[in-house]
Amino acid sequence: MITEKVGARIKEIRTCQGTSQEKLARRAQLDRTYLTGVEKGKRNPSIKSLEKILNALDVSFEDFFKGM
Repeated sequence: MITEKVGARIKEIRTCQGTSQEKLARRAQLDRTYLTGVEKGKRNPSIKSLEKILNALDVSFEDFFKGM
């Protein structure tokens, strides 16, 4: 399912950067529990929320989806 793939990709990038969920959520101005749900594939992020997450990770949409 796409939500699981998106979540796994976010987690992959976040862990490679050595960033905690809490720190990423803070930088993206999202609730940590929301981010947890996204990473687990239980939440379907809007394009706007995904943009906030990718900006906080300093990753472009192109690079994000290239790795999927």
